[in-house]
Amino acid sequence: LKHQCEKSKKMYRVAKASEYLVITGVGITDIKLAKKAWILPGQSCSVFDLSPVNYTFEVQAMSAEKLPFILPAVFTIGPRVDNHDSLLKYAKLLSSHDKLSHHVKELVQGIIEGETRVLAASMTMEDVFRGTKSFKQEVFDKVQLELNQFGLLIYNANVKQLVDVVGHEYFSYLGQKTQMEAANQAKVDVAEARMKGEVGAKSREGQTLQNAARIDAETKIISTQRHGEGVKEEIKVKTEVKVFENEREAVVAEANSELAKKKAVWAQTAQVAEVEAIKAVALREAELQREVERMNALTMTEKLKAEFLSKASVEYETKVQEANWELYKKQKAAEAILFEKEKEAEAQKALAEAAYYSRQQAAEAELFAKKKEAEGLVAIGEAQGVYLRTLLDALGGKYSNLRDYLMINNGMFQEIAKTNAEAIRGLEPKISIWTNGGNGSDVGGGMKDVANVYKMLPPLFNTVHEQTGMLPPAWMGTLSDKTS
Repeated sequence: LKHQCEKSKKMYRVAKASEYLVITGVGITDIKLAKKAWILPGQSCSVFDLSPVNYTFEVQAMSAEKLPFILPAVFTIGPRVDNHDSLLKYAKLLSSHDKLSHHVKELVQGIIEGETRVLAASMTMEDVFRGTKSFKQEVFDKVQLELNQFGLLIYNANVKQLVDVVGHEYFSYLGQKTQMEAANQAKVDVAEARMKGEVGAKSREGQTLQNAARIDAETKIISTQRHGEGVKEEIKVKTEVKVFENEREAVVAEANSELAKKKAVWAQTAQVAEVEAIKAVALREAELQREVERMNALTMTEKLKAEFLSKASVEYETKVQEANWELYKKQKAAEAILFEKEKEAEAQKALAEAAYYSRQQAAEAELFAKKKEAEGLVAIGEAQGVYLRTLLDALGGKYSNLRDYLMINNGMFQEIAKTNAEAIRGLEPKISIWTNGGNGSDVGGGMKDVANVYKMLPPLFNTVHEQTGMLPPAWMGTLSDKTS
């Protein structure tokens, strides 16, 4: 959609939601894009549509092996609305053409076919087929890069399944190969599943027998443990019964002791009552005779009564005090034994707690020492790393310079010199320096080198003889005593 704005009738123009106004003329350096604007005299405006358009192509390309194939594709392309510079490019270059025109379609098709063919020529057919997704993405990226210079954007691109060219059925054969491989793999999987089922069944049977034997053994063990626990409980119950019987016997003995005490008290009371009865009879007799000896009998009766009552009271108090004393001594002895046992138990508990605390403190001290030792090693390692990094930076980052510096700083070359000196100490090598003694004036031409070789042999044999003691073979002659 585009048309020329009428200058004389309509001065204020507003574009639709999917359109832009392109204004040129007086007061505008290049072009001006706007959604709404006043159109002044001396200015002209046109309207271009931003709606994207679908372009359908069948691109014929060829792989690196010279195998042709067809790439069906549908591209949804339109002006880039999110970038002002792209809109300016589109307004200048393509806004005068209809988006469905032959010119725009040829432009887009040429870019897509060119980039697709260039990319396909660098890839094998196997790469194109297996990496279809990455191949499509690369095509889109390269096409978009070319469309940027026209202000166009690929909103959506859909590449269909690659198609064989007649006479070059690569994809169909590849599909048949994949189907056959899948069928063969399925047969292998079925056979493997059948094998796993049979093996699994046998394994389950064996595990069932093993588990049954294990359960029987565990049952016997548990039965023996339960029998032992029953015997333990029986012994425990018998022990508790025996303790209870002993406690009951002690209670019965204590009750018998209390009964004996009470019987003694009752006997004493009976004796006192009997004495009192006798004295009462005597008193009655004395009363009957008081008229004769009233004062004497009364005095005698009072005296006897006071004497016997005092004696009985003293004896009663004495027995009670003795019984109480014996009971008190027994209680104190039992309390002393109990107190001693409690103190021994508390002392043992205190010793155990002290030993546990001592071991705990020793373990914590050792752990703390190990941690500090590890932290020290880490700190040393970090310091050495900083030291080496600093030296390496100072020496220009060259490892060879750092190595030479460390060897010099640590005295490595002095140690190497000492080691070499110790290695040859005590040796007395014989060194002979000799020449052939001539200047080669007598021999000329090509025979000069041969003559020099023969002149070198006698001194050489002499040196070998001096240093190794070996003589040349007899056919080579013998050495003379004097060597020139």
